[in-house]
Amino acid sequence: MKDKKAPAMKILDAQDKELMSVRRIAREGNALIIRGKIFGAMPMVAKLTPAEARAALKLLDLRTILFLLSFLFRR
Repeated sequence: MKDKKAPAMKILDAQDKELMSVRRIAREGNALIIRGKIFGAMPMVAKLTPAEARAALKLLDLRTILFLLSFLFRR
């Protein structure tokens, strides 16, 4: 029987080295909880609140917003 690994998303640095491996994204009340490991070893739980998500949107310009709309469909 094959051992199934849980899906993971990797966040990379500018040199394409793994900064964080995200194992789970879930809702907890009105917050988004991100669980994973930093540098492949140190467990981490991050919390994104609605106010911080709105602040993140203010960092985006029109070109970046258009890029994000097509991002999931790129190779």
